[in-house]
Amino acid sequence: MNLKQLRYFLEVAQEKQITAAARNLHIAQPPLSYQLKELEKDLDAQLFVRNSKGITLTEAGEALAGYAQEILELSDYAKDKVKQIDQGRQGTISLGIISSSGNQVPGPRLQEFQEFYPEVNFEIYESNTFGVLDYLKRRKIDLGIVRTPFNFQGVASKYFAKEKMVAVLPPQIKESKNHYQIEDVAQKPLLIYRRFAKIFADSFSAYGLKPFIAMTCDDARTTIRWAEMGMGVALVPASIAALETKCQVIEIDYEPWQTQMALIWLEEVELTPLLKNFIEKLEG
Repeated sequence: MNLKQLRYFLEVAQEKQITAAARNLHIAQPPLSYQLKELEKDLDAQLFVRNSKGITLTEAGEALAGYAQEILELSDYAKDKVKQIDQGRQGTISLGIISSSGNQVPGPRLQEFQEFYPEVNFEIYESNTFGVLDYLKRRKIDLGIVRTPFNFQGVASKYFAKEKMVAVLPPQIKESKNHYQIEDVAQKPLLIYRRFAKIFADSFSAYGLKPFIAMTCDDARTTIRWAEMGMGVALVPASIAALETKCQVIEIDYEPWQTQMALIWLEEVELTPLLKNFIEKLEG
């Protein structure tokens, strides 16, 4: 069994006709039929049932179709990775990003990278920080952009600049202040991003404050949408507020609530030249 036979097999399975499959593969029918017979002989299994209406897969054929697709996809993936290692200037970067990474991906540094490496394409997988970490550990992505805090174990990282947490005000609240202290925040009905819930709770507790948490969710953009609808004050990182809303935004002067994004990859993985180039460009 070889890759050529599997490609032939899948084409016939899809077309359900030797004639159409041979035409699509740009080969004559006899060599195609021969390769299929050799495949059945090698597997010691009947893969097709031939009748007047064409060809249908046997149960064994159906099973092979699934495996064949995986094998061919893995083969293509391997070829792409080998090319990246060999040249470092073309290929695919699988990148996991969080909703609040918009000022980095896409961003000026990524645009510069694409101008310098025009043959590089991206596969983007979107999730929250925990989801991106899971993608990375399952090798679904090469690199990820996440936000602190996160589990550092087994992960290498490059950090972007720190940024403050801000309060996105609902339309009915007009504020003359430019900055909030933690006491100011505690007086508002709050809409919070679940990842920061414990940090907020610990900080309020340390000051003896008990604010009303009106809503908790898994996406900072959702908190902003609720704030825009007048449901409360959203606490989000400054970068996502700058991208996602035109509501009044107040900086929060409280250092423990500062956060930063990080570009991450698995420590145990040997980075290709392409990925090294990308990391160098993105961190500036």
